[in-house]
Amino acid sequence: MGQRQDLLAGARKCLAEKGYSRTTARDITAASGANLAAIGYHFGSKEALLNAAVLESFDEWGNAIEEAMAVPYEGEPIDRLEGFLALFLAGSAEHRTTLVASVQAFAEAEFVPEIRQQLAAAYDGARRGIAAMLLDVEPDRVRAEDLALGSLALAIISGIALQLFIAPEPTPSARELAVAIKTLVHN
Repeated sequence: MGQRQDLLAGARKCLAEKGYSRTTARDITAASGANLAAIGYHFGSKEALLNAAVLESFDEWGNAIEEAMAVPYEGEPIDRLEGFLALFLAGSAEHRTTLVASVQAFAEAEFVPEIRQQLAAAYDGARRGIAAMLLDVEPDRVRAEDLALGSLALAIISGIALQLFIAPEPTPSARELAVAIKTLVHN
């Protein structure tokens, strides 16, 4: 890896271990093996480096979701959602550091327009992709009215991710979530 990539890796490690506001430039250089001047040279500031690391982490979380969406699921949309959630939940433990950094991306989006724009673009793509997966159609066949289904599923995914982040033990399983959705619809 080059020094720029080392800095990004060090910043991501610090984000996961210390958080955005508690990470210092010295923490990043210690984690990356780079020197302080390299931060300015490659990123301009510690904040710009941390923002880049946050965006990279969010992209990684998005990639994990895309991998889970790529699996062919059978049955009705609720069955496909359950299958997706089961795979998503099963892989969540190994992506905890990515989840931590992604949660920080949401907080920073209020203050960093670049992060907000990237998150908005990621959500636009995710709505369409998730709706396509649930409806078992190609993404370009998703109609405007189907995007609400993608938004609802994305809200469930984001909410479950936050529950995993805060308290993993009581987080419901994919099956329990599917039963809860069916109860909501049928009562």
